[in-house]
Amino acid sequence: MKDILDEKEKILREKSLDVTFPISEERKKLVQDIIEFLTDSQIEELAEKYDLRPGMGLAAIQLGIKERFFVVVHEYEEGKFDNYVIFNPKLVSNSEEMIYVGEGEGCLSVNREVCGIVPRYARVTVEGYDQDGNKIRIRAREELAIAFQHELDHLDGILFTDRIDPKNPYKNKDLYREI
Repeated sequence: MKDILDEKEKILREKSLDVTFPISEERKKLVQDIIEFLTDSQIEELAEKYDLRPGMGLAAIQLGIKERFFVVVHEYEEGKFDNYVIFNPKLVSNSEEMIYVGEGEGCLSVNREVCGIVPRYARVTVEGYDQDGNKIRIRAREELAIAFQHELDHLDGILFTDRIDPKNPYKNKDLYREI
């Protein structure tokens, strides 16, 4: 798998382009590599063994590929994972309720400690396509909803740090629910 780009790379600020189908075998192989990487990074022994920072999601742009797709590997139970691969994703609905990650959001492209809250919707519905070009619709809540919003932002050239108020990193904290 290619190296994950650091936040200093200008391409991370660019808007990704829609993917055209069919997906190439090379792209399908990359998706499998990303799933394996993200899964391994969340299994403590493997993360230590291979010196991996834990990560739940990765957008293509983070690998320097300006295409609208991302992969999220969600550990829903100890050692059990669901994989989400969404091409040309769009947020089609969201809850009014807002949440944030109490310990702070992280990103595999941001290699520094960042303090502050990132307001996110508690529930979202995302539509897009699987790698075979079939239309998919996924409802997500809590940390999975946050991961989807985080990766969608990447596809629009937005980093989570952009969503933290620099003058008041914990602004309106009382208006949102901590998870």
